[in-house]
Amino acid sequence: MTRAIVDQDITPTERLLDHLDDTWEVTVGIDGDEETLQTELAEYDVAIVTSRIPLTRAVLDSASELSLIGKLGTGIDSIDLEAARDNGITVTHTPGHNALSVAEHALGLTLATARRLPVAGEIIAEGRWRDEYPLGTRLSGSTVGIVGFGNVGKRVGMLFSGFDVDVLVADPYVPSIDAELAHGERTDLETLLAESDVVILTPELTGETRGLIGEAELDLMRHSALLVNVSRGPVVEEAALVDALRNGDIAGAGLDVFEHEPVPADSPLQDLDNAVLTPHIAAMTAECRAGNIDQLAENVTRLFAGEDVLDRYVPVDP
Repeated sequence: MTRAIVDQDITPTERLLDHLDDTWEVTVGIDGDEETLQTELAEYDVAIVTSRIPLTRAVLDSASELSLIGKLGTGIDSIDLEAARDNGITVTHTPGHNALSVAEHALGLTLATARRLPVAGEIIAEGRWRDEYPLGTRLSGSTVGIVGFGNVGKRVGMLFSGFDVDVLVADPYVPSIDAELAHGERTDLETLLAESDVVILTPELTGETRGLIGEAELDLMRHSALLVNVSRGPVVEEAALVDALRNGDIAGAGLDVFEHEPVPADSPLQDLDNAVLTPHIAAMTAECRAGNIDQLAENVTRLFAGEDVLDRYVPVDP
């Protein structure tokens, strides 16, 4: 009998369970506290989780029976991969399924920020009208810079191509032809920041991209420019961004991800009317969730049966 524990945030849970036969003994419900996780995971062969569950070295070192982690979604920065490798634990995830939903959210955040939609909603709610609305800006005819040109970045370029914009791409790991196929031009980060009206962040969180956008980078941006982040919060130094928004160094920001999640009640970002905030929901569409669950279930069942999958991140025998 294969013993598995499943994060209750993987919903609809029934869709996942439908993929697991009677040889699986499944427990739904897992705590995010590190000390509790050390005890909870000790008796399971498989853990199927979302990014809200921090699988640290302390947790994985204590999970003596664990041999497989299935992570819903693309990012695996919530898992200590080195600890997984040291303990012979395979990690699988579902890259690519989120891409179109995240790209659409990036477009939505850009339009909401450019047109000051939350402010417009407040005007209605307070019984006021359009003469008190601060003018927004038009997307068409602008220059859009995309930082990170993987699955999400490429789809962002595709969606924005319908707005008559010039597209710049900064990603040292993709060839120029990738940008050209999206009707864009590959350049370096500094040039992109200086020349873009909208900067959209879509890179993975790595040691190289952590803190990628800080005070120096924000200083390169136009005062009229917008910053949109749908990647991971730590890609941006949040304190520097708050200062830039307060001081008018950039015009606005659309953020779906943050340094600390959930966003603290006293976060200064919540007091800024030129910041549009959403609670890490870019990938949360019904279509995306269904595809992710189906793929994750296939990956987990195949790997546990001794077969291989493309999205296998850490070898069983390091």
